[in-house]
Amino acid sequence: MRTYSPKASEIERSWHVIDAEGLVLGRVASEVARILRGKHKPTFAPHLDTGDHVIVVNADKVVLTSNKAAKVFVHRHSGYPGGLRSQSYGELLAKRPEEAVRRAVRGMLPKNRLGRQMLRKLKVYAGPSHPHAAQQPRPLTLEHARAR
Repeated sequence: MRTYSPKASEIERSWHVIDAEGLVLGRVASEVARILRGKHKPTFAPHLDTGDHVIVVNADKVVLTSNKAAKVFVHRHSGYPGGLRSQSYGELLAKRPEEAVRRAVRGMLPKNRLGRQMLRKLKVYAGPSHPHAAQQPRPLTLEHARAR
């Protein structure tokens, strides 16, 4: 029996919408990364992008547990000497909640061209509305990610 490998033309992509209100950031990010990668499908192949599109709404209402908002820092470097900029996750969530969710998901995807291709299928919005109603996204509930 030969191993089945899906072709790019055979991949069917659906759209999912996740309401992140009251959900823990890391648990949401791991589930979103799983869907973006396509691991929930029986046709998963590690060398292909078989995943679906994911829309995350209410990113500004995501929760960090055990004082991680003050303890964990986000770093970025300009490339110049002394160009390291750091800010806490709490500050990032207050200023740009979409970026906080996107960074968390990005860290759970492959670090190559394939991972960057998967990340393009992620749409994050701070508020409850999104402009992707024409794609008819199905709501996805993550009860195990709910903050206690």
